[in-house]
Amino acid sequence: MYRLLKLEGRAKRGEFYTPHGVIQTPVFMNVGTIAAIKGAVSSEDLERVHCQVELSNTYHLHVRPGDEIVKKLGGLHKFMVWNKPILTDSGGFQVFSLTSLRKIKEEGVYFSSHVDGRKIFMGPEQSMQIQSNLASTIAMAFDECIGIPAEREYVQNSVDRTTRWLERCKKALYELNQKEDTINKQQMLFGINQGAVYEDIRIEHAKRISDMDLDGYAIGGLAVGETHEEMYHILEEVVPYLPQNKPTYLMGVGTPENILEAVERGVDFFDCVLPSRNGRHAHVYTNAGKINLLNAKYELDDAPIAHDCGCPACQRYSRAYIRHLFKAKEMLAMRLCVLHNLYFFNTMMEEIRFALEEGRFVQYKKQKLEGFKQLR
Repeated sequence: MYRLLKLEGRAKRGEFYTPHGVIQTPVFMNVGTIAAIKGAVSSEDLERVHCQVELSNTYHLHVRPGDEIVKKLGGLHKFMVWNKPILTDSGGFQVFSLTSLRKIKEEGVYFSSHVDGRKIFMGPEQSMQIQSNLASTIAMAFDECIGIPAEREYVQNSVDRTTRWLERCKKALYELNQKEDTINKQQMLFGINQGAVYEDIRIEHAKRISDMDLDGYAIGGLAVGETHEEMYHILEEVVPYLPQNKPTYLMGVGTPENILEAVERGVDFFDCVLPSRNGRHAHVYTNAGKINLLNAKYELDDAPIAHDCGCPACQRYSRAYIRHLFKAKEMLAMRLCVLHNLYFFNTMMEEIRFALEEGRFVQYKKQKLEGFKQLR
């Protein structure tokens, strides 16, 4: 159940009640594709950096270690020792990212595994079965993520097929939730809006999937080649046609700037690999902008990454020390920077929620964006 607590324009402050706890929104989900955040970050660490939701990938866990193995070990929560909500992506993004290894048909998608080349078939029923085995809190519907640019005719046919797949997903998950051996019998389902940058196709699709009365709705197929302006325009056009009384999730986005712009347009769930990926390459976020700790000017800098940060790295270590760790190829460098970046994103979401509660989000957004420009 989603409870809308406050509105400021289209920006939403809400609570989403799940079998594994209440999610305060807007929220940034920390991406642990294979049931772990890259950068030697543990489940205990996630709690320390105020993570509310962990996100894992259906396809990758199906390939390794295998979803049936995870089920035998008690499900993903028990497997990775995490008792808060988990969202599992459906594997649909791999339809997009593994272009050379797949073939799309009405029944589903035929893959070659990126790990060992073995043949894999995944359709709506298989995706739901895998996610049921993983026993995540929220299962994502199986869809096709369309690259941009794309021909209108292809996009329309793909969206129509994604709608048919969503109907199959809903039926399959309902049946799986009734089974005696299902670990999470309250598993939730989010549908995904597609349509590339064709606003009329997106709007019509949003109307069709809204009628299915799902637990939440995602906007997929953005941040895959279009400009930021095109993405913001699609959000402005499409979000009003998705249920306001359900979570709205912008998949794979984004930068702090993207998040602020999308919150203003009515989005309240986000995920992105940028905090961990950038952290592993010494790029860290601050309220004054992003910095690269490998730069020579930090060699003698005994200040923390950010003076106003309460993360484990900033509480103890200097920029100079972390830079030294990177130069020495010490894993601790990546770990500290990933922890910092995740803390930065999760803290920013807390600030956004407080600003919305107090009716000052527009002011907060303006100040935050101005602050990010200081280091440019």
